[in-house]
Amino acid sequence: MLNRLTQSMDFQAQALSLRAERQRLLASNIANADTPGYVAREMDFAQALRQATGAVPVPGQMNVTQAGHIQPPAGALSESGLRYALNSQTSLDSNTVDMDRERASFAENSVKYEATLRFLNSQIKNVLDAMKSANQG
Repeated sequence: MLNRLTQSMDFQAQALSLRAERQRLLASNIANADTPGYVAREMDFAQALRQATGAVPVPGQMNVTQAGHIQPPAGALSESGLRYALNSQTSLDSNTVDMDRERASFAENSVKYEATLRFLNSQIKNVLDAMKSANQG
């Protein structure tokens, strides 16, 4: 029971960390919308989550086999985990940021971040409530 709960919370924490990383990436794209030659970046969230949870190996990343090995921070993506966003229309300055797409992705990711955070908070609250004794309230 405890192992299942820990796995669920770990999964949600990984998802939250990746959502924050994606938000940073989208904000960077928006901030560089007027930068000539800037190429927008995107992440495959589902693939990144599978890699973060260990469901699939991360290409080019060495496995942590000893306790002393350095682990990358949760949610950190290598450059290989990112892809270039497809250019919806050509521009004279070779900038590939599509502001409509970026705003929509930013809003969608914000909603999903909030939902993940609420779910994680709910799980933590349920565990704390279950640990209270009957006479504590």
